[in-house]
Amino acid sequence: MSHHGTKFKKTQNSESLKLSSKIACSHCHLEFEPSVMIQEGEHYFCCSGCQGVFHLLQEEGLESFYEKSKNIPLSAPMQNLQDSSLFDTQTFYDKYVKHNNEGFCEVSLVIEGIHCSACVWLNEKVLHKMDGVIEANINFTNNKATILWADDVVKLSKIIDTIRSIGYDAFAYDALAQESHANKERKEYYLKMAVAIFASMNIMWIAVAQYAGYFSGITQDVKTILNIAEGILATPVLFYSGWVFFRGAYYGLKTKVVNMDLLVATGATLAYFYSLYITISQNGEAYFDSVSMIITFVLIGKFLEVLSKKKAADTLDKITSTIPSEVKIVKEEKIVARKLDDVEVGDVVVVSSGERVLLDGEIIKGSGSFDESSLTGESDPIHKSIGMSVISGSVSIDADVYFRVAKDFRHSTLANIVKLLESAINKKPKIQQMANRLSEHFSLVILTLSLLTFFGWWLWPHSFETSLMVAISVIIIACPCALALATPVATLVGLGLGASKGILFKEAAGLETMAKTNVLVLDKTGTITAGKPEVVKEHIFEPFDKTLLYSFVASSNHPIAKGVARFIKQENENLHECTFDLFTQIPSQGMMAELGDIRLLGGNKKLLETNGIVMGFSSDATLFCFAINQKVVAIYELEDRVKEGVLELVDAMKKMQIDVVMLTGDNESAARKVALNVGIERVLYEQTPQSKAEFINKLHDEAKSVVMVGDGVNDILALASADIGIAMGGGSDIAVEVGDVVLLNNSIKSLEEAFKISTTTFGLIKQNLFISLVYNAFTIPLAMAGYVIPLVAAISMSASSLLVVGNSMRIQNQWKKG
Repeated sequence: MSHHGTKFKKTQNSESLKLSSKIACSHCHLEFEPSVMIQEGEHYFCCSGCQGVFHLLQEEGLESFYEKSKNIPLSAPMQNLQDSSLFDTQTFYDKYVKHNNEGFCEVSLVIEGIHCSACVWLNEKVLHKMDGVIEANINFTNNKATILWADDVVKLSKIIDTIRSIGYDAFAYDALAQESHANKERKEYYLKMAVAIFASMNIMWIAVAQYAGYFSGITQDVKTILNIAEGILATPVLFYSGWVFFRGAYYGLKTKVVNMDLLVATGATLAYFYSLYITISQNGEAYFDSVSMIITFVLIGKFLEVLSKKKAADTLDKITSTIPSEVKIVKEEKIVARKLDDVEVGDVVVVSSGERVLLDGEIIKGSGSFDESSLTGESDPIHKSIGMSVISGSVSIDADVYFRVAKDFRHSTLANIVKLLESAINKKPKIQQMANRLSEHFSLVILTLSLLTFFGWWLWPHSFETSLMVAISVIIIACPCALALATPVATLVGLGLGASKGILFKEAAGLETMAKTNVLVLDKTGTITAGKPEVVKEHIFEPFDKTLLYSFVASSNHPIAKGVARFIKQENENLHECTFDLFTQIPSQGMMAELGDIRLLGGNKKLLETNGIVMGFSSDATLFCFAINQKVVAIYELEDRVKEGVLELVDAMKKMQIDVVMLTGDNESAARKVALNVGIERVLYEQTPQSKAEFINKLHDEAKSVVMVGDGVNDILALASADIGIAMGGGSDIAVEVGDVVLLNNSIKSLEEAFKISTTTFGLIKQNLFISLVYNAFTIPLAMAGYVIPLVAAISMSASSLLVVGNSMRIQNQWKKG
């Protein structure tokens, strides 16, 4: 990239430039010869691009960026890049851009050129300043940006141009490309580790010869030769294999963070240069073997951490790694291959035995068994035939079927699961944020203690060598890494375990919140009960046309109306539906309709009373009352089957000291009957959506932490009001959208497991924090007292990290045994 733009004013013979042959650009801080610089008052720019960015930041009030970035070299504004209009093409939108329920567009980009947190701050600030950009969040660990914008106000190409104008570049985030990049990095990591292990093994052979010489006698010349050999082997270990620590330390210091990498790099480098001095001066003991072992053991520890974290996130990896890029569809009576993203709603997809279903749809030909264990956690195969739904992510065991696509891939169950899991991993619990803040200060404290230890040992016994080795041991043995790993690894394990059992936490923070819950609020229909009420008694008071009633109840999606519709249809198979002039749903009461001069009412007693109809009929069952022109002509008694596992759930909640409350829009007698059967003591009946939400807000006023479980549209307000809203997977799409946790298999057992996973995970997090703090409290004083050599310190530090990771993995082993 060229830094030579149109020159505004060349600097020549300036007194201020006599002391230095080069001068730094006021924006990117890169240094160039004065002759190529643009001078503007007291500011200098290497190109017109940097000059433009500088003025842009001044105009937008973002000049504090330069205080944050200090003298960190930045990339100059991008030039001659790919035409940004390509980001506005339909092909790009179809592949990478999502549309949310509010009509806004969302895209994931990777921002290239980010070096530090100041770069993240600048990009977010500039994007937020743009008209039409609703949200812009950048993850510093992988430079992935999630941008939400109004496409009718600003085009994506304009957003890309803005990012480029301030010295960065952006391209679409592609999971497959990212995985390829990660594999390349892993190979480099393996090579670094192989070099370290090979060199360390050979150094140890030389060290054996040195140690033997102490007892049998060794001349200084031979000792020096052995030191030189060790130094030659230790050099690539430190500066090649250990480069990962130097790089981490460098970026940490740029953002004013003292991290574990700085501790390792400092300790190993001090030992290396001291050993180099000893080798040259031929006086004293060299510690090249400690340098090599420090880097090797910590590198192996980090490698095992990576493997463990990879294992913790295996559920997400398993789901994403099994997504082929193509499916087979029927086109003009031929079976052809079609890219997954190009399949449209209504297309017919062919699935053979052993293949994975990648789209949601309805079977139109064939039948067989499907394995949904990766989605719901249920291991038993499910037999499906014509008319039944297939779920993306399930596997055909022995089925050869044709099914009609109901949702495109971007909106499929499988895509939503992947999106939810990725989102959950990025949302940190409060306890993790606290641990991260603690680990940031921890490393600085350790460096201070190490320095004090060095001076303390130098004052007595006046040995520089002893002082340095003890100080290095203090630096190496302290492990903020274990402290930093305490929460994220346990969280990953919890999220992965939940996903494997059909429990999706939309945010990792939900694990912590759920673990602190003291009130569980349950909706009745569809949550405690199966959600399919069946008519047990029919009471006809006056003759009427059943076609009217069937058309009336068939127009509603409410479970009670569906139950009545099924009953009427069974009794009168030849019924047809008629179209009403007016049809209205009345929340928590029922519905009304008009056909000519006929006015229909159907619902509970409250609906009739509201419309001036008095009725003395009572029953313990759920009632559906049907009135024509203000006269009750029929009443249907319905009962819903209580779901399996509700009794066990209520008992488990009582043992965990969590109060259970049932909220329902049903009548008092029906509500109390169900509550009595399942052991729930507190019941609120005839509740509207608003009153459900108000009740949860009252619990908040009492300082209660509330989990609400529901499945219907009438539960949306309550789900949104609760600390954690849990949507049953078989419920309405909007309830699933609002909920913080989704139970894919619609099972009460999953609800109990969600509580157990969250409490166990939160318990492990606290255990991990305790382990890491106790470890440091015990080992650091030992190192300061001189009881730990650097080699043992390196092994101990790696062991502490692995102990935390291993403790986190126990949750999976516990569930396997259970």
